[in-house]
Amino acid sequence: MTATTSARFDHRSLAAKLASAPVIAPLTAVLIGAAGVAALFSVTGGSMEPYAMRHVARLVAGFAVVIVIAVLPLRFWLGLAYPAYALLLAALAAVPYFGNEALGAQRWLTLGPLSFQPAEPMKVALVLALARYLQGVPANAMSHWAHVATALLMILVPAALILAQPDLGTAILVAAIGLTVLFCAGTSFWYLAAGVAGAAAVVPLSWDYLHDYQQRRVLVFLDPEADPLGMGYQITQAKIALGAGGLTGRGLLHGTQSQLDFVPEKHTDFIFALIAEETGFIGGAILICLFGVLLFSLIGMGLRCRSLFCRLVCVGVATTLFLHVTVNLGMVMGALPVVGVPLPLVSYGGTSLLATLAGLGLAMNAFVHRRQRLRAGELGLLLR
Repeated sequence: MTATTSARFDHRSLAAKLASAPVIAPLTAVLIGAAGVAALFSVTGGSMEPYAMRHVARLVAGFAVVIVIAVLPLRFWLGLAYPAYALLLAALAAVPYFGNEALGAQRWLTLGPLSFQPAEPMKVALVLALARYLQGVPANAMSHWAHVATALLMILVPAALILAQPDLGTAILVAAIGLTVLFCAGTSFWYLAAGVAGAAAVVPLSWDYLHDYQQRRVLVFLDPEADPLGMGYQITQAKIALGAGGLTGRGLLHGTQSQLDFVPEKHTDFIFALIAEETGFIGGAILICLFGVLLFSLIGMGLRCRSLFCRLVCVGVATTLFLHVTVNLGMVMGALPVVGVPLPLVSYGGTSLLATLAGLGLAMNAFVHRRQRLRAGELGLLLR
C-alpha cells in the first residue's frame, strides 16, 4: 500500500516537476521565437529580409543575454535593482524632450545607431525593484500603510510617465504588473480592492482627458462597424483573417487577407491574425499552448524558490508574459480595444523581444539561486 501510494504521489507530482524544470522555459521560448520567424518570413512573401533575419539575430543575441543574466550572482541583481529602475525612470522622463515621435506619440529614444522604447525594459526593471524593496520588508509589516504607499509610488511614477507619452495601454500594463507583484508579496487584499475600486470610479471621469484617437479606439471596440474603413478596419480585417483560416489554415504564404495586405501591422501587433489564417485553429491553439507551458514553467520555478525576492521575480515575469499575450490576443479577436501591445517573442520589434528575454533570464537566475535564503536584515551583508 505504501509503495503504491508513493508511486502515485510521484506520478502526480511529475507534471509539477516538469513545469519547473529549468530547461522547459528556455526551450519553449525558442519554439515560440521560431514560430515568430516563420510568421515574419511569410509576412514578406517568402523572404528572410527584412524582418525574419533581424528577428533571428535578435533571438540569438537575446538568448545569449539570457545565459549571461542567469549565471550572474544573485547579489549582482539585488544591487542593480534600484539603479536600473532609476536609470529607466530618467529615460522615461527624457522621452517628451528628446524622444522620437511616431503615430502621434513620443515613445522612443535614440542613442547613436540604437533606438529603443524605455517603457519595455521598465516593466522588467519595475519587477526587479519591487522584488528588491519587498524582500527588505518584514513579513508581518507587509501591509503597513507606509510600505504599501512606497510600493505604490514605485508603480505609479513610471505608469504616469508612460501615460504622458501618451501610451495608455502600456501604462495600464505597468500598473497591473506592479500591483500583482505587490499582492503576491502578501499585501492585504483590501488595499488592492480599494485601489481597483478607486480606479474603476475614475474611469468614467477620465473620458474627457483621453486623446481623440484613444476615444475612437474605445468607441470602435464597442461597435467596429461604426468606422469600418477607419479605426475599425484593423479589427474587422483581423476577424476575417481568423475566420478564413478554418481548422487547418490556408498554408504558409497562402493567406489571402495577410498576403494581400488587408491586415495592417501584420508583422507587429496583428501577427497572430496572419498565423491563424495560415495555420488555422490548430496552429493558433498550439502557439497559445506553448505560451501556457512557458507561463506555468515560470510559476513552477517561482514556487521552488526559498527567498521572496526570487519568487517575486518569477511571478512578475510570468505576469508580464500573461498580460501581454492576453491583451494582444484579445485585441486581435476584437475582445479588447486596440492598444498597441505586441505578441511576446513573435512580433517584430527589438526592444520588446530583448526585454522579454531579459525577464526570462532573471527568472532563470532566480531558479538557479532558488535554495538561497534571504532575510530583511541580511540584505546589507549580502550586497557587500
